Amino acid sequence: RILAQYDATTGVVYDDDDIDDWNGHGTHITSIIISSGRTEAGRYQGIAPNAGVVAVRAFEPDGSGTYLNVIKALDWIVSHRKKYDIRILNLSFGAPPASYYWDDPVNQAVMAAWKSGIIVVVAAGNGGPGPMTVGVPGNVPYVITVGAMTDNFTPHDTSDDKLATFSAAGPTFEGFVKPELLAPGGHMLGQMPPYAWLPLEHPEYVHQVDDYFTMSGTSQATAVVSGVLALLLQVDPTLRPDEAKCRLLASARTALHDDGTHAYSVFQQGAGLVDAVAACSETAVDCANRNMDIENDLKGKEHYAGPSGVDQNGTYYLVNDDGIRLPGPGFEWSQGSLWGGGALWQQGPLWMQGRLWGEGRLWGEGRLWGEGRLWGQGRLWGQGRLWGEGVLENEDGARTAAINMWVDEE
Repeated sequence: RILAQYDATTGVVYDDDDIDDWNGHGTHITSIIISSGRTEAGRYQGIAPNAGVVAVRAFEPDGSGTYLNVIKALDWIVSHRKKYDIRILNLSFGAPPASYYWDDPVNQAVMAAWKSGIIVVVAAGNGGPGPMTVGVPGNVPYVITVGAMTDNFTPHDTSDDKLATFSAAGPTFEGFVKPELLAPGGHMLGQMPPYAWLPLEHPEYVHQVDDYFTMSGTSQATAVVSGVLALLLQVDPTLRPDEAKCRLLASARTALHDDGTHAYSVFQQGAGLVDAVAACSETAVDCANRNMDIENDLKGKEHYAGPSGVDQNGTYYLVNDDGIRLPGPGFEWSQGSLWGGGALWQQGPLWMQGRLWGEGRLWGEGRLWGEGRLWGQGRLWGQGRLWGEGVLENEDGARTAAINMWVDEE
């Protein structure tokens, strides 16, 4: 089911031989999405075991990479989308934001992919749990940005399921709610070449049977959502990116306490936990990326802000169209949760739409974060490091991105 393979680091298209995965991260992600292996009970190991795959490499064996190679990879994918019928793009990597979302070159390439009709699913990042920790390209408002939850090592008991402590949280600098969805991302089992960098670095998580490896991260949660999208497109192949995003968010399950209150802020869980069965029967329309024109955004004619604000106490909140603060959870951290049966964010919630950037208003109070600094000294939020191996700028000024910031199993 491997339809094509392209290595952006060398420019080579592989026709016969497989690309060697010297890191292991890509194989792990792919196996979560599409593995057709079965358990002893006969259950498929992957979410979408009949899906085809186009494998594209943009990173080095240690997980590091450059903006240039990432953009080359994205350009190749968009250029070949019709030839291979590419409908879903899984991006399990990140970099620290260094500009508005619309000025970032990788973000521009990701937005072009969405505009072309590809549904883009992006990892929120492993730099949580604090606010404003979502990286590039997860800060693109159009795409589906995914955070991670964990079953707390009790898969048959949902009462102790919780948000993973490493899962990055929003809002983005422009005020958008991210991540928009959560999916399982704790101690995820997937295949990985035994010779790869990750199993050699972490041999304690290697399973000796069939080259399986256990790993946690929002990368793995992103893979789950990509698999769910493949199932959704199997049900309705006509769905465009905005429509597919709408159905996923409308059918998600919000984490609730026993008394019905939110277990987590909207900036930590978005719409809640992805629900594959509910998504495939969902009929919601026009509830994602409303009031936003991606073509005008790419052309620089219009840019957008989300409906978020922050008060003098550092509490993040949602505002309505008049800039009035809405009631609801701020950014309180909670260790426990209960995933209820119904979402509270259906019917086209406010935070699924954008508004024109401008009119001198930012975050309600008209202030940039903190002291009003904007990307000072070429870096953001202190040291500007979000993904372990990745740094914002290297000696020659080329931006870098990275995969697999290692986090402890949860």
